[in-house]
Amino acid sequence: MSAAGVKVELKPGDYKSGLKPVWCPGCGDFGVLNALYRALAQLEIEPWNTVILSGIGCSSRLPGYVKTYGFNGVHGRALTLATGVKVARPDLTVIAVGGDGDGLAIGGNHLIHSCRRNLDVLYILMDNEIYGLTKGQVAPTTPTGDKTKSTFWGNPEPAVDPCELAISTGATWVARGFSGEMKGLTEMIVDGLRHNGFSFLNVMSPCVTWRGDDQFKEMKAKLAELPADYDPTRRANAVQYTREKDRITCGVLYRVEGPSLTDQLESMKERAMTGGEAPSTKEILSRYYPRF
Repeated sequence: MSAAGVKVELKPGDYKSGLKPVWCPGCGDFGVLNALYRALAQLEIEPWNTVILSGIGCSSRLPGYVKTYGFNGVHGRALTLATGVKVARPDLTVIAVGGDGDGLAIGGNHLIHSCRRNLDVLYILMDNEIYGLTKGQVAPTTPTGDKTKSTFWGNPEPAVDPCELAISTGATWVARGFSGEMKGLTEMIVDGLRHNGFSFLNVMSPCVTWRGDDQFKEMKAKLAELPADYDPTRRANAVQYTREKDRITCGVLYRVEGPSLTDQLESMKERAMTGGEAPSTKEILSRYYPRF
């Protein structure tokens, strides 16, 4: 339904803002953007009731390319913005996007707390294993030993596995996709948007500028599918597909049901409105100021 109450048939092109993406030709983020267009259209999600939020980085430019409400914030703060929007307007579809540097370095603490709170948003992290916008420095997901602009002798640090981090800190829906596999990626975005709770989608998104043309070929050659009888409700099953080196298993690794932060807050609001259990203002103040 439109804002005026008229039924509107939405197509992927209806979500294009008209701004031309400034990503490098061949960047994996183009695939993520097009999969998002298709997923939004498939679910007929109303653009005027949708908000896309981001931090800083190449992938964080994405909100400007989608005809919804959007906000490009500061580095690492996409999920803080998403939290504020969803808590204030739980009726809206809220999507956060960003890169591995934005989401796992300066924004890593916000990812952890969004997972444990089961914040009812979809977070799409475009993982190219490098800081793309700031000229190719080592990132949290850069494989150990890789030579980058800031690690001439190779990266001495162990890499973070985004899916393992999300699963271990409480996310109730965790998936891994590849930007060059449009059908599967679209299906995962659709599934993540339908999920009630924190949906974390780690998308392997090659950087042709700082990781070279071979990164796309190498990633594609490593792609693997989950077994047909795979059970995503068991955490042990999901964890075995993290920290992979010789393959990249794509699909919904983990999915469980549980009350979202929005559900919890609505329940608390109902209890508070009844007034029966609520302490008085004086009682609250006396907890902090005993002489009040």
